Amino acid sequence: MVSRKKITISWSGGKDSAFALFKVMASGEFEIVNLHTVIDKETRRVGLHGIHETLIEQQAAQLGVPLVKLYLTASQDHDTYTALMKSFYKICASDGIEAVMYGDIFLEDLRAFRESLLAESKLEPIFPLWGIDSRMLLSDFIGAGFKTVLCAADASLFAEEDLGRFLDDEFLETLSPTIDPCGECGEFHTFVVGGPIFKSDIAIERKQVVKKTYTYAVTLPDGESEKKESAFWFQDLRLRISS
Repeated sequence: MVSRKKITISWSGGKDSAFALFKVMASGEFEIVNLHTVIDKETRRVGLHGIHETLIEQQAAQLGVPLVKLYLTASQDHDTYTALMKSFYKICASDGIEAVMYGDIFLEDLRAFRESLLAESKLEPIFPLWGIDSRMLLSDFIGAGFKTVLCAADASLFAEEDLGRFLDDEFLETLSPTIDPCGECGEFHTFVVGGPIFKSDIAIERKQVVKKTYTYAVTLPDGESEKKESAFWFQDLRLRISS
């Protein structure tokens, strides 16, 4: 019997990590050891998605896969994140894990950064979705029976009432051509509530939608720095508790 390669799953709770996991499971080539998720220590939420850790815990429970939670605070910088991940991956390697799965699709710089995190631990990066057309990916994801909701979105591209909606064929067909269908450029983020890899659907409640504005600096061609602003909608999702 051929032994399967042990793998840890980079997990955001969104559609790309879920569909990548679906493909990893279908391949039969890997033994899934755990999911790992970076969570804000103060808000207990997953950064760009704004999803509370209790919902990530529920996903792991419905997947039947252990969850490792890695905590950072918003005030900590990129170097701290890098050190945290490298340390975690070294522990993974010492525990016999051989590979790490990511849900990235086409961003070369992000892939290069992921690979740099694994250089010291010598873990193998696995990108099941890499190079697949975004429209085809989302169509296949929906067709496979996954259920996912829009939990965060660029306020310049989406209206407040778009938040909390399911990603379905109508969403795909009416999406602006300027937006990547998988939101790979950061246009939107999702939370998966059900699908073929889950034991059962996760019951959620949609609470308020909040708008957050971020200020950041960009470097101009002449070397000068310019301040920019961007705003994002966040749908507060909660686990529905049966009475």
